[in-house]
Amino acid sequence: GCTMMPGTATARSVTEAETDLAAMSFEAALHELESRVARLESGDLALDESIRLYARGEALRAHCEARLKDAQMRIEKIVQPAPGEHVGTAPFVAD
Repeated sequence: GCTMMPGTATARSVTEAETDLAAMSFEAALHELESRVARLESGDLALDESIRLYARGEALRAHCEARLKDAQMRIEKIVQPAPGEHVGTAPFVAD
């Protein structure tokens, strides 16, 4: 059997939510964010539900931004010339 210490369930719930978000692809996070924005814009939600959706949406936005920055750094690393090479490159600019 597994014994739980007081407060463990709350910490576990937060950790599972963070792990779920960390494992999400950019596309999945963006899709979830868009659906949450649409629900918030509908105006048919209770205040508590709106706050919950907004908080998750903010986490999704930050996750998407981090994934984009990571992709940008990887692209810039790929296009940077090796020492001694004279290849002209331009920094990646996201639209």
